[in-house]
Amino acid sequence: MGQMKSKFENQKRKTLANLIELDSALSLYEQIKAEWVKPKQDLRKCGVLLDQLKVALTKLSFLPTGDIGVSKKELIVARDVLEIAVAYSVITKDIPAFERYMAQLKCYYFDYNTEIGESEKKYQLLGLLLLFLLSQNRVSEFHTELELLPQEIIRKNEFIRHPLALEQYLMEGSYNKIFLAKDNVPSPNYAVFMDILLDTVRGEIAACLETSYDKISLKEAARRLNLKSEKEVADYGAKKNWTLGNDGCYHFANKDAKPKEPLPSLELAEQAIFYARELEMIV
Repeated sequence: MGQMKSKFENQKRKTLANLIELDSALSLYEQIKAEWVKPKQDLRKCGVLLDQLKVALTKLSFLPTGDIGVSKKELIVARDVLEIAVAYSVITKDIPAFERYMAQLKCYYFDYNTEIGESEKKYQLLGLLLLFLLSQNRVSEFHTELELLPQEIIRKNEFIRHPLALEQYLMEGSYNKIFLAKDNVPSPNYAVFMDILLDTVRGEIAACLETSYDKISLKEAARRLNLKSEKEVADYGAKKNWTLGNDGCYHFANKDAKPKEPLPSLELAEQAIFYARELEMIV
């Protein structure tokens, strides 16, 4: 009887402690939510509150396992906090933190969605993850994430269709369409990863210019690289260590490179005919 009473008292203390921790987390959550909806957030304050919330959530059932009971309220608070953390990491351009938070957030989107319902920010942030993977040239992971989504969402949701269209443009080599897509993002948060993607694409174009041209004018380089002025091209060329001649053109020809030997086309043709005749005799 005494053991049962002791067990009951311990459970009561644990429940009370958990309620206190939940109240503390909820208080911090309300503070950061109030700050986050302001037109101009105090990012320093948000960062401090996020750090405090991460500690508070570890005392609850944050990222719960199957053998731990968890309340719906705790799950919703944890999910909402992670959504703010993802947006905060994008604004502050903390890319490793963004990837970390998204990995945690997916647990709530896919494992607990039947218990806590679907967040209205779900596909906006999953689309942001797809764009991030595309900007890092992690195409196989891009398609793995895409396979987790319903076909109906892939076809119709604007947040998912945007990175999907960009991936198609990349495969086609339609780089101009990617540059045009910068002004047509479904959310301002997409701009950070769009800039990274555009820088990657511009690097690919620059590599093609170096290989395909002996020289190219500043004006033509600006058009090809989708840069607005000759000054922007000059700055970009300086970063690429391009040589700008007195004629106002970039010169790419490598004078030290040995000329390529011409293909022995006549010899190859005669050899192919010989093999064809030999094969005909065997048959």
